[in-house]
Amino acid sequence: MTTLRRLFSIPSARVCLVILAAVLFLAVFGTALAPYDALRQSPEILQGPSTAHLLGTDYVGRDVLSRLMAGTRLSVVGALEVVLVGLCLGVPTGLASVWAGRAGEWFALRMSETLTVLPFTVFTIAVAATLGNGMSQAMIAVGILSAPTFFRISRAVTLGLRSTQYVESAELMGASTWWILRTHMWSKVLPNVAVAAAQATGAALLIIASLAFLGVGVTPPTPTWGGMLSSDLGYLELQPWAPLLPGGPMMLTVGALNILADCVREAGSDAPRARRGLFARLLGRTPSTPAVAANPAFPTKELDRVTA
Repeated sequence: MTTLRRLFSIPSARVCLVILAAVLFLAVFGTALAPYDALRQSPEILQGPSTAHLLGTDYVGRDVLSRLMAGTRLSVVGALEVVLVGLCLGVPTGLASVWAGRAGEWFALRMSETLTVLPFTVFTIAVAATLGNGMSQAMIAVGILSAPTFFRISRAVTLGLRSTQYVESAELMGASTWWILRTHMWSKVLPNVAVAAAQATGAALLIIASLAFLGVGVTPPTPTWGGMLSSDLGYLELQPWAPLLPGGPMMLTVGALNILADCVREAGSDAPRARRGLFARLLGRTPSTPAVAANPAFPTKELDRVTA
């Protein structure tokens, strides 16, 4: 709760949450609120913005605004599916590898390294060729390749916490592994996992767009941001602004997710940091922070919870 209060106190985080809430609203209600059917064709081909079509029409006369609103759902659902698969595969194995023994740890690390070096495009195309070219199949394949990120983060945090004196004291007093994870570790692993999940969601949106550009995952005429971007590139001479329409929401969403991840990292840190504005975060500027006294090596609050 302290991390959430800190997060909501950061102005940049509030702006990003508003943007992501709007994207989520479109993902849920976009199809119902769209002025036209996203698949409806008309003779009005490659028309500019007008009162009838606020963002114009595409190369077969479909309303661009309706396709953007309807395509938000598949783009967001696909990104969430990627992150969910990565979380379910990466976080439990990362936590378990710390207590899995030498053989289990070696196997988990080798599997993580193997998945890391696989090119996601080739692997996804191979999975689509084996299981069928569908959205779920492609997203599961990408989610498997994103699992090593969550594995390394959860494992690194858990390894650092296991060597602390209050965790060693709990183990000596006979506390179970599950109790130690739930009481002492999960609250410290979760902020790091949340940062990685926010960044992975933004990366997944770009991956979905690139796969749709190649025709993998979602087949036309189903609307997605990446599919619209791919089709618009063929008519740049007639509508040079068309790629900005699907590219704008994509850039806005990915930017909001990355800035939110930075805000979550800042809110979860105990060290005081100078506040940065929205544009400073976009540019990646790191403000200078005053020197602070190091925290005591022996966390007495955690020890009191063990010995109480």
